[in-house]
Amino acid sequence: MSILATGKDLMRVNMGPHHPSMHGVLRLIVTLDGEDVIDCEPILGYLHRGMEKIAENRTIIQYLPYVTRWDYLATMFTEAITVNGPEQLGNIQVPKRASYIRVIMLELSRIASHLLWLGPFMADIGAQTPFFYIFRERELVYDLFEAATGMRMMHNYFRIGGIAADLPHGWIEKCLDFCDYFLTGVVEYQKLITRNPVFLERVEGVGILGGEEAINWGLSGPMLRASGIEWDLRKVDHYECYDEFDWEVQWQKEGDSLARYLVRIGEMTESVKIIQQALEGIPGGPYENLEIRCFARESDPEWNDFEDRFISKKPSPTFELPKQELYVRVEAPKGELGIFLIGDQSSFPWRWKIRPPGFINLQILPQLVKRMKLADIMTILGITIGVLVIVWLEREISAGIQQRIGPEYASPFGILQALADGTKLLFKENLLPARGNTRFFSIGPSIAVISILLSYSVIPFSYHLVLADLNIGIFLWIAVSSIAPIGLLMSGYGSNNKYSFLGGLRAAAQSISYEIPLTLCVLSISLRAIR
Repeated sequence: MSILATGKDLMRVNMGPHHPSMHGVLRLIVTLDGEDVIDCEPILGYLHRGMEKIAENRTIIQYLPYVTRWDYLATMFTEAITVNGPEQLGNIQVPKRASYIRVIMLELSRIASHLLWLGPFMADIGAQTPFFYIFRERELVYDLFEAATGMRMMHNYFRIGGIAADLPHGWIEKCLDFCDYFLTGVVEYQKLITRNPVFLERVEGVGILGGEEAINWGLSGPMLRASGIEWDLRKVDHYECYDEFDWEVQWQKEGDSLARYLVRIGEMTESVKIIQQALEGIPGGPYENLEIRCFARESDPEWNDFEDRFISKKPSPTFELPKQELYVRVEAPKGELGIFLIGDQSSFPWRWKIRPPGFINLQILPQLVKRMKLADIMTILGITIGVLVIVWLEREISAGIQQRIGPEYASPFGILQALADGTKLLFKENLLPARGNTRFFSIGPSIAVISILLSYSVIPFSYHLVLADLNIGIFLWIAVSSIAPIGLLMSGYGSNNKYSFLGGLRAAAQSISYEIPLTLCVLSISLRAIR
């Protein structure tokens, strides 16, 4: 790490690693001179799912359910890029109706992604109200997704040569009503946010990035267009049927955080225009290329082969990928989402390389935050890669909007929801694995629960009510509660199931990652108090 040589004492501060439900699994090592940022080093790699290698060991149809986990705020784009590559390799034509429906779904997904960027970004810089507003429109988008695909987030809707199912009756009218309503919501956002002097003070002139510098860093999407570069792959690559619609590329020339905000707000309005035109002009005809159903199959399959005797099902239909290489890309909400694909006359891709937009855009972060204030890091980070939300709050808001049984019914403010979940866990049927280690499988949860209950013995519930008044109470609490990961590992191992074991490993790792920083914080305060 390069640190400027000054006569003052510099301080290194860890921001993160952040929880997966916040900014992604990201750690920032920030070097400070007072409140001024001297250097910033992003550290990634805390969560790796091996999506590229999974793709190289699956057919495209088998792999489609996986891809929505790349970016579960813009799931339609990950599905689109997954089918676009094989379609171009095999020169497969997509029916016009299917192309129109794809564009509608992509633009709805863009709106949903930008909304869940806007709310948490505003919360990061101190404005809580927009965080609650964006869930109104986002839930309406997810209602449309659920009506068309059957799923709210992980859709598995795109298919090679078309889509999985046609739009249901009444869906088009419902989507048009949403577009009219959402335009009024955008106006509300502009009144509430864009003209707010406090907001402008936080974002205007912060994180300035020029157009030439943005190109040199390989940035794309709103990050690039906010720096004066009018570049949108929907106009450049002419994929799907975007050329048939009247819309404008949103761009700004200032290159600061305010410009990136304005680009995203403008893109939501343009997405509504595209959706309205597509809904009004959607053609009839098939929603899939029926010729794609002629998959390569065995001419004379035997019913006593390996798949039928041991797997009890036939393999999913597929076709051979030609021996070619191809790079295909789409304009995702965060930027250019691309795949480098190599086929070798087999049903599995020989190479599947993903170009994620957020990962590429993140590399400019150290350059943007230098010579800025510490508080500006959250502004620049949020406007660069977007954020998610904490689990409890999303459950609370989603349950309230959808009017379903959820946390808001389990006592005021949902404070007893965890108790309700624990009670259900205790009294449900106890299933033991037939081939697992039943001793470990039963002892593991007991260790986890008992250690947590013992930790309450040193917690003072009032001035005179404490079960064990010890001088080292906080450290005893940390020591006892740190036994819980052992129970998680034992349970996963005792199940004799690799997925349960991997889940136990991840849960134990996450618990330890919380406990170590907590212990160091408490230790530093205790040592300071002793002095």
